[in-house]
Amino acid sequence: MFGRVLGVTLTQAMRSIALLLLPTSFIALLAWATAGSATGNTGDPLRAALWIWLSAHQLPFSLALPPINAEGYLSYLPLGALVFPVLAIRNGIARTIDRLDNDSSLIPLARTMFAVIYSAIGGIFAFLSSTNSVKPVWYFVPLYFLPITLVSAATVGRRLIFGQALLYSSRIIAFLLGISSLILGLTIFTHISTVKNLTTVLEPGFLGGLLLLLLNILYLPNALVATLGYFSGSGFAVGSGSIISPWSFDLSSIPAFPLLGALPSGKFQFALFGVVIVILSGAMLAIWTVALNTRVLFQSLFASIIIIALIGYAGSGALITQAMSAVGVSPWKFTLSVGLELIIGAMLALYIPRLGKR
Repeated sequence: MFGRVLGVTLTQAMRSIALLLLPTSFIALLAWATAGSATGNTGDPLRAALWIWLSAHQLPFSLALPPINAEGYLSYLPLGALVFPVLAIRNGIARTIDRLDNDSSLIPLARTMFAVIYSAIGGIFAFLSSTNSVKPVWYFVPLYFLPITLVSAATVGRRLIFGQALLYSSRIIAFLLGISSLILGLTIFTHISTVKNLTTVLEPGFLGGLLLLLLNILYLPNALVATLGYFSGSGFAVGSGSIISPWSFDLSSIPAFPLLGALPSGKFQFALFGVVIVILSGAMLAIWTVALNTRVLFQSLFASIIIIALIGYAGSGALITQAMSAVGVSPWKFTLSVGLELIIGAMLALYIPRLGKR
């Protein structure tokens, strides 16, 4: 039994990896052939394909930037890229379950074994693809790969029943991110000339333009987190020592990245109206849950804060150089501001009617 499960999961784990790695290698080879290389080594694009595959799983990189080997770090990675490994893992798990004839006694073992094998191969790739200049932080592989694989695998082959608290908290966070997406889209539209100028500065060419467009799309979830941080009052950073918030604006320069063209040009205190929206969202959460009981409300608030903390951590990091060592929201400020505003809204919705009755 164990040997059968091992053979099936090993095959499907490798297939899931190839499902994403092969197209990535083709794109890297095409870009390398178009742009050329100083060394002419065909191993460069293959190594780059491994780095892209690892970064899609949000694995950070330690850098030594030439020519003086200045220290750098890359952990602000596109959250949208997570879609691709999740789909590949789900496909592999589905095929694994099918190869095991939907045997319910073997499926839990297969899921766990798939996650371990997938993460182990990721660790090997991270270790072998390291160079003097670019080093994937291979010992972080279990921290990133295992949760992604286990969660993706858990959603295949069975119906998940979420608790009421998690259900309502995820809805309220999705609502806030949806409002942020509308605001971000409007901001990009009103700053379209700046976005166009940043694209023109890069002069990416046809293939480079397509890749740049894809990269901007993959970074949209990061931008949504920053937008929510801005309108909740905590703000976000684009570089070390910078702060962009409704009541404080300190920004010296920005990278030539088109999506950054949507940044505000100064203080915009009217944006603090977004705090009211977050508070009203907390009140809406209370209205949804208080009809059940108060315990569900408090559990939903706690789950919301956990989700916010995870989103804040994922939406922050360093971007290659020391000057860009702080990009995105501050995880603790973001969690504190959004969480506190949700709690205030819930408490107002909970206690104001009681005071009215008294």
